[in-house]
Amino acid sequence: MSPFLGEFAGTAMLIILGDGVVANVILDKTKGQNSGWIVITLGWAIAVFVAVFCVGPISGAHINPAVTIGLAASDQFPWADVPGYVGMQLLGAIAGAVVVWVGYKQHFDETPDKDIKLAVFCTGPAIRHRFHNLITEIIGTFILLIGVFFIIKSGPGIEVNGVPGKLGLGALGALPVALLVLGIGLSWGGPTGYAINPARDLGPRIVHFILPISGKRDSDWGYSWIPVVGPLIGALLAGFVFTKL
Repeated sequence: MSPFLGEFAGTAMLIILGDGVVANVILDKTKGQNSGWIVITLGWAIAVFVAVFCVGPISGAHINPAVTIGLAASDQFPWADVPGYVGMQLLGAIAGAVVVWVGYKQHFDETPDKDIKLAVFCTGPAIRHRFHNLITEIIGTFILLIGVFFIIKSGPGIEVNGVPGKLGLGALGALPVALLVLGIGLSWGGPTGYAINPARDLGPRIVHFILPISGKRDSDWGYSWIPVVGPLIGALLAGFVFTKL
């Protein structure tokens, strides 16, 4: 498998398990309905663990455009590969969201709340304020990338696509990164739902817009730029700080 297909598969797996746990917790008449924030954050951490474990040796398991751009900005990944990685991450997120909709379609049909249906696919703020929401996403992604950089730095490193040690999350094993994401979700997920990943938010939001989901609302495009721009800014800031350190 090529590194680009690895990013597609890894991001699809991330969304299948991540959006899947959200669907299980918030949609009506599921076995996990109302099981709470701890289940969601733990489910997302496990989603990261599985995705990184599976495709780390293939692509480095960035599974996040912010990670790819942050690694490139800190000279740990070639800029020439960034468009291909980001494109496949977005496509993988779209594919994963379609799988979640297919698996939970009956529960989407049984759920009358339009906002809850949207929340399965993408993030939204607890208190809507664009400046504060943007800052929250910047900080959350900055923490993610700084953590990833130091975890990679302390890890053994393996060769991916002919580049020794210049990969991403797969340089160290999946567990430390999964725990980092769990910590961010528990500590920093309250204000905006901690997108910290443009593909994770934009890809499923596109799916929500396209699919014939019964009784759905608009896809909240007015907010959609925040979980894209915020993580990218956070990633670039983290790359700058890390190189200076």
